[in-house]
Amino acid sequence: MTLRRRDLLAAGLALPAAARAQGPGGFPNRPIRLIAPFPPGGGVDLTARLLAEPLSRELGQTVVVENRGGAGGVIGVEAMSRAAPDGYTLSLTGAGTITAGPHLRRLPYEALGLTHITRLVRMPFIVAVRTDLPASTLTEFLALAKARELRYASGGAGTSQHLTGELFNQMAGLRMIHVPYRGTGPALNDLAARVVDLYFGDPATLSVINAGGARAMAVTSPQRWPLLPDVPAVAEGVPGYESENWYGLAAPPGLPVEIRGILHAAVVKVMRDPATVRRFDEAGLHPAVMELADYDAFLRADSTRWEGVVRTGNISIDG
Repeated sequence: MTLRRRDLLAAGLALPAAARAQGPGGFPNRPIRLIAPFPPGGGVDLTARLLAEPLSRELGQTVVVENRGGAGGVIGVEAMSRAAPDGYTLSLTGAGTITAGPHLRRLPYEALGLTHITRLVRMPFIVAVRTDLPASTLTEFLALAKARELRYASGGAGTSQHLTGELFNQMAGLRMIHVPYRGTGPALNDLAARVVDLYFGDPATLSVINAGGARAMAVTSPQRWPLLPDVPAVAEGVPGYESENWYGLAAPPGLPVEIRGILHAAVVKVMRDPATVRRFDEAGLHPAVMELADYDAFLRADSTRWEGVVRTGNISIDG
C-alpha cells in the first residue's frame, strides 16, 4: 500500500470501489474497453458514453467506448464474447443481441451464456413518421396502415426495433414492410428524407422530431411518456400493446465471480447517483439497474416473450 493510499484511508476519505475491493490480479488496474455494438448517433452509443465517464471515476480506470456496428449489434457483441474473460472488455446488449436474436438466426455466441452484469436503462420506442404522411392521429395512422403497406425502418434485422414493428403488425392486424438499416443514424436519415414511412426509434429520434424532420405518432410504453406527454401510447389504439426497449451490460463467458461482483456494484452505484440519473433521464434513457439474480430472470422471461412473437410471425434471418 502506498503512502498516499494509507493517508486517504487514515483520513476516512472515499476511494473508488475498485480500490476498496479489488478482484483477481488487482482488477481493475488498466483501462476497460466498452463496446457499443452500433454506430454513433443512436441510443446504444449514447448510453455507453453517458455511462463511461462516471464508471471511470468509480472504478479508478478509464472506460473507453468503442463503436463496432453491424448485423444488428451482433458483430460488436461477438467481439466482446471472444475477448479474455478478465473484465477488461464489456459490451452493451439488448433484446436483438440477447433475448430475441437467438430465435431468429444462429448467433456466433451463446446469448444467455455470456456473463450478464445488469440492465442499464429502459425506454419506450417512439413511432416516428415522415412529415408528409397523411395521418395526424393514431386512429388515422392505424386506418392508413390497414389501407396500404407502409414501410417501417429499424436499426437492423433482428433488432428490438424490428420485432417491435412485427409485434405491432400482429396485434393491430397490419402488414407493414420491414426495412433494416445498419444502425439508428442511417435509418433516421432516410426517415427525414421520406424514403421510409415510419421508424420505431430510440430517444435519439427526439432530435430529428424536434428539428422538424419527423413527427411523433405514438410511443410503445403502456402509458404516455413524460418526455412526450401529448403523444398517445400505441395501447390507446391497440389495447394491450407494449414494447419497451432496454440496454444491458455483459462480459465474456467465464468471467470470475469476484470481477462480476465488482462490475455490478460499480455500475449500480453510478446508475443510481442522482447526477447520473438526471443526465440519463434528460436523454430519455431511464436508469433501470437490477440485482444479478433478477436480471438473469428478466433475460429468460424476455427471451420467452420474443420467441412467441418470432414463431407467430414465422420470422427468420439468413446468416
